[in-house]
Amino acid sequence: MHPTAPNGPSPLWTRRSWLLATMPAAACWTAACRPFGRDTAGLAHTRDVIQNAGSDTMVNLALAWAEEYAELVPEVSVEVSGGGSGTGIAALINGTVDLANSSRKIEPREIARALEETGREPRQFIVGYDALAVFVHRDNPLTELTLDQIGDIYREHGAIHRWSDLGIQHPACRRDRIIRVSRQSNSGTYHYFREAVLGKGADFKLGSLDLHGSKDVVELIARTPCAIGYSGMGYANSHVKALGVARAPGEPPVLPTLETTQDGSYPIARPLYMYTAGEPGPRVRDFMDWVFTDAGQRLVLESGYVPLRPLSQPSP
Repeated sequence: MHPTAPNGPSPLWTRRSWLLATMPAAACWTAACRPFGRDTAGLAHTRDVIQNAGSDTMVNLALAWAEEYAELVPEVSVEVSGGGSGTGIAALINGTVDLANSSRKIEPREIARALEETGREPRQFIVGYDALAVFVHRDNPLTELTLDQIGDIYREHGAIHRWSDLGIQHPACRRDRIIRVSRQSNSGTYHYFREAVLGKGADFKLGSLDLHGSKDVVELIARTPCAIGYSGMGYANSHVKALGVARAPGEPPVLPTLETTQDGSYPIARPLYMYTAGEPGPRVRDFMDWVFTDAGQRLVLESGYVPLRPLSQPSP
């Protein structure tokens, strides 16, 4: 089993390709929902199931892992669901899942609850990295913001309410009002954005549109010219635009890419975590070992995120 990765991402020698699953939230997120591409007769009643739930940011990546692993190990089915990082960690503590996906670090109170209720301390695994992009509609003339400006858009008592407050005229927004799109409070993305952008102890302004999933945020911005929102960079599409983000006024804005995430220059980047309840059992351990292989990490790259290390080229 691989230990937790270091705090910063490793340099990468590969380039990113984008793969975004478009499965609706009500669909069956499980590798058992489709044929395995080989004869699985007689396996259904003996198949081991790994229950995996949590971060909506990670759900497409988790589904890709589940499908690929089913091809390699058809006697194991990894069943994936979303619901948010907090939901996944709560399910891990309750014993209803084997693996919790989280786009934020587990909180001390959650560790304490796990020890109290199960006697086992959750074990943390960093499985990749993500850049949290700030998106606007593709027709928005804005191209960059500072961290403080983003904070003033979202932070309680923040001074920015209109596009003209940023010095731009937005032809598609006659009322000039910024429509803020955010995430629900059980989301790891919500918690990370609050800490990294709003500041410790700060809270959000009232009146934002708080959505359940990362994909929902991007889809709403794509059809709402006056909107701004934040989501994992892997959810980008041709209808939205990621803004460059500068750490401070006068510093160069940086776009969220694989390269800027790996070198630490993009200011809103984070690890992606998976948690087990204490030491994982054999079937979960084998699956996690595979996630850390080049094959597993290549799916991190193909899903729009940043792998833990340089990857070897696949065999032709």
